[in-house]
Amino acid sequence: MAIYKNCQSCGMPLAKDERGGGTEENGTKSTKYCSHCYINGEFTLPDITVEEMKDRVKQKIVEFGMPKFIAGMFTRNIPKLERWNQGK
Repeated sequence: MAIYKNCQSCGMPLAKDERGGGTEENGTKSTKYCSHCYINGEFTLPDITVEEMKDRVKQKIVEFGMPKFIAGMFTRNIPKLERWNQGK
């Protein structure tokens, strides 16, 4: 089983997740997704597109005081994450 350092949906470092990660349907911690993206074995925003996710994450990073160009650098790899590449 792969070990992930970042959420495979939004890219957030899993070590920074205040809840220690998302949860699977059986209540165990997800090793792949953060608590903002994945609860009880389901995505919290199941219909979000990859572009909407990039915009959402960019906005959050700017809210934390980072410049927009830095936020853009942090979000450029979101389309490469596992959630967005299933079935490709």
